[in-house]
Order: sequence, then C-alpha cells, then structure tokens
Amino acid sequence: MAFDLIATAAFGLEAVVARELKALGYPASIPQPGRVCFSGDAAAIARCNLWLRSAERVVIAVASFEATDFGQLFDGVAAADWSALVPRDAQLPVRGRSHKSQLSSVPACQKIVKKAIVEKLRASHGVVDLPETGPLFGVEVAMLDNTATITLDTTGVGLHKRGYRPMVGVAPLRETLAAGIVQLSYWRSGRPLLDPFCGTGTIAIEAAMLGRRIAPGLRRAFAAESWPTLPADAWPAAREEAQAQALPGLEQRLAATDVDGDALRLARRAAEAAGVAADIHFQQREFGETSSKREHGCLIANPPYGQRVGEGRAVEQLYRSLPGVLRRLPTWSHYILTAWPDFERLLGQRADRRRKLYNGRIACTLFQFHGPKPGEAPRGEHQPLASIEEVASPAAPDKTRGGTDPPTDTREAARPAFGGLRPEATRQAEEFGNRLRKVARHLRRWPTKRGVTCYRLYDRDIPEAPLVVDRYQDERGQVWLHLAEYDRPHDRTPAEHADWLDHLAGVAARVLEAPRQNVFLKHRARQRGAEQYQKVAEDSTRIVVKEDGLRLRVNLSDYIDTGLFLDHRQTRAMVRQEIAAAGGGARVLNLFAYTGAFTVYAAAGGAAETTTVDLSPTYLDWAADNLRLNGLAGDAHRLIQADARAYVVGLPAGELFDLAVIDPPTFSNTKRASAKRPGPTHAGPARPGGGGQIEDWDVQRHATPLLAEVARRLSPGGVIYFSTNSRRFKLDEGALPGLAVREISHKTVPEDFRNKRIHRCWRMTRGI
Repeated sequence: MAFDLIATAAFGLEAVVARELKALGYPASIPQPGRVCFSGDAAAIARCNLWLRSAERVVIAVASFEATDFGQLFDGVAAADWSALVPRDAQLPVRGRSHKSQLSSVPACQKIVKKAIVEKLRASHGVVDLPETGPLFGVEVAMLDNTATITLDTTGVGLHKRGYRPMVGVAPLRETLAAGIVQLSYWRSGRPLLDPFCGTGTIAIEAAMLGRRIAPGLRRAFAAESWPTLPADAWPAAREEAQAQALPGLEQRLAATDVDGDALRLARRAAEAAGVAADIHFQQREFGETSSKREHGCLIANPPYGQRVGEGRAVEQLYRSLPGVLRRLPTWSHYILTAWPDFERLLGQRADRRRKLYNGRIACTLFQFHGPKPGEAPRGEHQPLASIEEVASPAAPDKTRGGTDPPTDTREAARPAFGGLRPEATRQAEEFGNRLRKVARHLRRWPTKRGVTCYRLYDRDIPEAPLVVDRYQDERGQVWLHLAEYDRPHDRTPAEHADWLDHLAGVAARVLEAPRQNVFLKHRARQRGAEQYQKVAEDSTRIVVKEDGLRLRVNLSDYIDTGLFLDHRQTRAMVRQEIAAAGGGARVLNLFAYTGAFTVYAAAGGAAETTTVDLSPTYLDWAADNLRLNGLAGDAHRLIQADARAYVVGLPAGELFDLAVIDPPTFSNTKRASAKRPGPTHAGPARPGGGGQIEDWDVQRHATPLLAEVARRLSPGGVIYFSTNSRRFKLDEGALPGLAVREISHKTVPEDFRNKRIHRCWRMTRGI
C-alpha cells in the first residue's frame, strides 16, 4: 500500500531533508516551508523514521481540501477512509494550527476533526463506543490559506529524540538541527571536525553518527511500530538493514571542547549511549586556546547568543575574538550558528554564505566561511590572496552513506577563511624591513659606545606600517623587541590585519636578530573620553635592563607600556646630574611616579631623601623592586600610595623639597578613594597626605594648580621638572608667579626619537 508522506522540518532545513530522502531512494518535493513531500509504502515509513537525521516527523497525508467553514471541514475529514489505517481502539489526540485562514479558532477545528473521525470510525467498524485504549494515532489539522491538511503522525515523540540523551544541559541544540548543520558543511568522514563550544556534545555526536552511518532512530521506538494496520515485518526489516550498514570507528576522532566541565560530563555520557564515545575527544578548554595541527577540517559551532546563556557584553567580546582565534586554522572551513543580529560586523568580514535557521523558536543564521580545498595549502606569507568569491549550491547526496554528502566543493582560490596576507603585504614588509635595517645599522654602536641598550628604532617612519619598534637588551645581552601598533585606516579584516601584524613582527625579529618569542606586539588605540589603557596580558615576561649604569626592570608582555619610558632617558640623566652637581643631600619628590625610574636616578645621584607617590600599588611595588636592584632601598626612600594632588595639599607647612619631578598622565579616571590615608609601601614611615582621588585627572585643568602647590613646598632655589605627553597642553605661566619657567623639550627628547614632539618638558626654578 502506497502512502502520500510528509517529512516535516524546521525552516531552513527542507533542502537537507529532501537530499536525505533522495539518498534513501525517495524523490521528494518541497511544496511549502517546513514540509517535504514524498511517496512510499510501510517500509518507507519505517526506513525514513530510522534514517532521517534533520526531519522532525514523518506523517501520512490523509486528506487535503479547501475549508472556509466548519461544515466543509467536517465533510472533508469524514470523506477519508479512516478505517483502513485506524483500528476501533486507537487513541486519537488531535493537534491543530491555523495561519491566514477563515477557520482561525484552533480548538474549534480540533473538535470538528475529532468528531468527524469518530463518527466515520463508528460507522465503518459498526460500533457505538471507541474506547481509545489501543495504539497512538496522532492527528493534526493544519489550516493554511483556507486549505486543510489532515495528517497521521507515524513518529510519536519527535525525531530529535534519538534515545541517547536522558538529560540536557544549558541551552541545548536540537539534534535534528545539529545534524542539518553538519550536512550543510564540507565535513565528511575522514576529515577533522572541531566544535569549540560543544556543550553537551550534540554536534560532535551527530557528526560521528553520520560518519559511521549509524541510523539515528535505532535506539528508540516509533508510534507506527504498534499500528496493527501496517505490515508487522516492516520495522524489523528496516532495523536489520540499518544495523548492517553501520561502520566501525571513524578514521579520525572528532574534537569537542568547552569551558564547562559539567556540560562535558553530560556530553561523554551521551556519546557513550550513542555508541560513538571512542570517536570523539572531549576536552575542557577555553575558546581562546583553540588550535589544531590537522588540516582541511571543519569547525562547526553554536556559541552563546546572549539570549539564553551569558550576558550581551561578554558574548560581544567573545565574537570579536573569533577572527584572531580562527585564523590559527588557515586551511579550515568554519560554520557558526548564532542569533546575534550584527555578527558579521563584529567579525569585521562577511560570510561566504548564510542560511536562515531556527534553534527552537530563536531565529538564527548559519554563517559559512569556506577555507581552501583539500590538496591546496593556503597562500603563504609572500603570496597574494584571491578575492572572496561566492560558492555554488550543494550537490546531490551520496546514497551509500545513509544521509547526504556535504555541498560540492567549488572554491576557486586557496585562501584561508580567516586571515591571510594581501598582495601589498610583501612590498610593505620589505620597506619596513629595509628601514629597520638602516636605522639599526646607524645605532648599532650605542650599547658599546654610549652604554645605551634600550632605544627606539622605528616610529611610524612608513605610513603604511604605523608601528613603533623599541629595542631592549637584557643583562645577558639578549635582544627583545617591543612593538606598538597605532590606529590607521585600512581595509583588512581583523584576521587579515592580525596576520599582517604577525608578518611584520616576524620581519622585525629577523632583521634585528631577536628570537621570535622575544617580540611583543601591542595595540595602542587613540584614547577617547574616559578611556584608559588596561592590562593586556598575564604572561609576566620581565627582564632587567641597564641604563646609564643603573638596573631597571621592564615588563614586555602585560601592559601597553613596559615600565620604562625611553623618551625620558635624557631627562632622567639631567635629574641625576643636577642632584650630583649640588653635592647630593637633596630631598626629592616624585609625583605620578609610575615605576620609580626617576626616583632611582635621583637616589643614584646622591639624594638624601626621596618621596615617591603613585596611586597604584602595583607600580609602587615595581618602584621598590627597582630601588632594590640598585641597592638603594631604605627608610630614606619612601613609597606612598596616594593621589598626587591630595598628598601635596596635605603636606605640613614645613615639609620642603629641593627637587620635584612631575610626569602626569594626560588624563586618568582611576578611583581608589579611601576614608583614611594609605600607609607606605615597603620601607619608610607613613607620611602626611594621602586620601582618595577626589576628581578625575585632566592635565590641562589640573597641572597648573598642582605646580603652584608644589612650588609652595620647594626650598629656595628648588627645581621642578614637569613633563607631559599632551600635544594640546598650554602652560599658564601667569598662574606660577614664584617660578622661573623655561621649556627644555628640545634637550630632553633623545636622538633616537624621530618624533620630536613625543613629550614637552619644562624646568621651573623657585626664586631665592
């Protein structure tokens, strides 16, 4: 007996289901969204329920007719031959839905359909009562544009219930959707597959079952198995056929990682129940650690959307990090399902293809980023990349797999999905390397002739390579490079830009003969509003360098700046020389002290006392370390955690200094308010002053009042060295009547700094 059958599917997966049906030998059509129609006998019902991976149900189309009133609906249902399929004791629940139809009351439609079926069965079976104690025959009435479609559900519980998952984790991905995504990808058995947000493992499990030709319905029962009106041997024959087609383990284990250990425990249980535990390597790992040495794989992921799991800001940061991580897989293709509305904007590049899908009731998009074909390596550092081309539609499935093949691989260029180098990168790198080589040759004698081992080599000399390159040499003579990138408009994607920066960093390492692991690259964006530079890493790559015979510790990895401002090298020397020329014994105040380099120089010049003030305990610890490195720690060198302004205002009237160094930030919004004065860090008793920072610091508004306060606490003939990096700063000399002010910027900017406006500096002297 042949039936008109329908495989229902989630929106967006109809074509996948049609290909699955064709692979099983049943040509199909898609008359409307969510429905894939085909014909078959009882064996087809059994086989399709067992094999369909992306469909939701297999139903029998009993009748379809126009119905604009309840009389037409009743008559159309009653006209069907219900007794040929439904026994007298059948359970007959009726579901319904209506869209764009005059019969808009779903409960009323359900009631009419149930009444029509019952009356027809009573007449056909010659009975008065229908006990409804037998097998389940689920009926659905679907009203669409005044057309009623009446179906019988052969599946029962939806096909996404495979039988391998007794529990679900947070925000589970439906199994049918996971299987559909895998079949929409280029993945096939024998290739690597990675899910870096695996959760409870649905994508990896479905892929493993597909690769091993394990029928997804083998571990569960179906409603039609108990129907007495279908041949009894259809189901055992279909199960036997499915079991015979299953393959042994996959050639390559699939990889599934997640940061959630509890979800991974559920994933392992589910994989064990599905019979594919040996085919999947589950690992607890942060997404940022994602990498693989294997080539031409597929990354398929369902990351958090910001709707069910996680907060929006955290999800946005995660999405922004994707290009930098996925570029590590240059030969891979990537498939990312998300409901985030501006996903491509966050990534900074468009997908090769997009497909609208639904995860439950959440409207999503599957973004597809296609990598090189197997057999082609992505274009390397010195090769140009072709432009992004759209790919063709998927091809017909392979029947031998019990499912469908991935789309036909029609990619035309060997290019990574994320990253790669543009044609102009070779020229830019060559120009950058030549410039570095020229400057390095000019300064090569500085370490031996001048004792200067840390200096600037390159400062955006070439507009197309807006980098700053500083060379550091540690006590053992090893070379380290600190590169900072400045914002400049370009048309590279974030991943391409990251590869481009890595390429230039590699060029710098080769030209300057520094080990590649000794090269550190930072991004220095233009600060706006209340923005401030934050810590960028936790690697703690610290070295000790020498400058003017002094030892100073720098941190190359964790901050935008290293802890030693190279542009103040000459200013530090001037402070040391001035104190030494006066015969030592000076009392020195260092405000906004940072890591205390000026304090070290002052103490080395013979200062009797130093007071180092900064709001950051981290920088004060660093300053203490620098003092210890030079044997200068002691009670004479006080380290005070305080706001600079509050500290100076709180000083007793008799507390005077002979020299003050003030090198403040352009602005700061750090909040470390405290009800009482903070104590000292390391050696030295607590000093007057302190308190929390009352107001955000702005150098233009607050520097001149601070200078006036410091001037009142200078001894006669005392000196202030004041510096700022703000190019817009205007010093109000009229507000400093007791000071002789002289700008000395031209003397303080070192020769290795091409940018002679890197800072401005003044020497101010109090009258005697």
